[in-house]
Amino acid sequence: MKTKKNILITIDWFLPGTDSGGPVRSCANFIAHLSQDFNFYVITRDTDYCASHPYTSIESNAWNTLENGAKVYYCSSDRVANTHLTKLFREKTFDTIYINGVYSWYFSILPLLVFKNHPRVIVASRGMLNPQAFSVKPLKKRVYLTLAKTLGLYNKVHFHATNTQEKEHVLHLFGKNTSVKVAPNMPRVLKAAFTERTKSSVPSFINLARISPEKGTLKMLEAFLRIKTPVTLDLYGPVYDQSYWDTCLSVIQKLPSWVKVTYKGIANSQEVPELLKAYDFFIMLSEGENFGHAILEAFSAGVPVIISNKTPWSGLQEKNTGWDIDTNNTNLLDQVLNQACDMSSKEYTQMSKTAYNFANQFVNDTQLLKSNRSLFDEFAT
Repeated sequence: MKTKKNILITIDWFLPGTDSGGPVRSCANFIAHLSQDFNFYVITRDTDYCASHPYTSIESNAWNTLENGAKVYYCSSDRVANTHLTKLFREKTFDTIYINGVYSWYFSILPLLVFKNHPRVIVASRGMLNPQAFSVKPLKKRVYLTLAKTLGLYNKVHFHATNTQEKEHVLHLFGKNTSVKVAPNMPRVLKAAFTERTKSSVPSFINLARISPEKGTLKMLEAFLRIKTPVTLDLYGPVYDQSYWDTCLSVIQKLPSWVKVTYKGIANSQEVPELLKAYDFFIMLSEGENFGHAILEAFSAGVPVIISNKTPWSGLQEKNTGWDIDTNNTNLLDQVLNQACDMSSKEYTQMSKTAYNFANQFVNDTQLLKSNRSLFDEFAT
């Protein structure tokens, strides 16, 4: 019987079942798909992003075992420190070190230093090296990357890119000889067959993303100022910047009476597939997506999407699964929103079915599983 390899994953926040963002879902999904092949150990915080209280369903400062067998060590805030984490990193022997992210001191940079002589260190940049990511704290990020390159912190590591564009961004920053493997993010497994859907008399939209400039929340709300027919829009996601949210609220207050916008708080990740089915359209006008799990999950629910053209999901109109557009073109954005609202039930049902079939084909792509497994089986050998 083949001995299963031990994989250490370091990540700032990780609680499967919550909607803590793309990196969490990316890790949770590939662990779920590959747990029969590898022993996964995850080291993370015991609190969610911007939260001050620990998760209620875990034991802090101990190894917790998930249903799929993966083990997660949740560090309390007083244990998120160099000495404790370094000791924890070295407590077991790991065949591969898989580091999520680039800029976190404790869960990206510290493990990079601790395992500088380890033969198999993989860094998943999670879109943090893409040009759009430098719209937030650009000086701080560029100073760190310049220093890291000068010190050779990434000379011996291997990068995991989720698409060819991300690979090119990594090579641009670290040089053409950098070791990069492309393996698309693993999706949630589809558990239900397609159920025929019809469009509501009052079209309903869902936005499933954090409230932030990079997710285009304000731009989306401003577009709904110009809608001339009755619609509803529900927002799900954490508020990271209160002043930005206050600006969004001021726009919501100006919306016409026939446009109803409601903030619903943070969605439970496990409930997202069923939640999406309650809406006609998914909308997210982000500045860029490394993958976009919520977009794929909308397709999986048979929900057509309206997204920016700065994601890996392109050519949607030709595929009849939705629209990917230049969100700076307000005329085009207005045209697409009106087209969605005016769509006949027959047209909508066909687009819904096409979106589901598109997701089903993507989720069941055997090459997708093979490429992710190869990160630990073949990569860095």
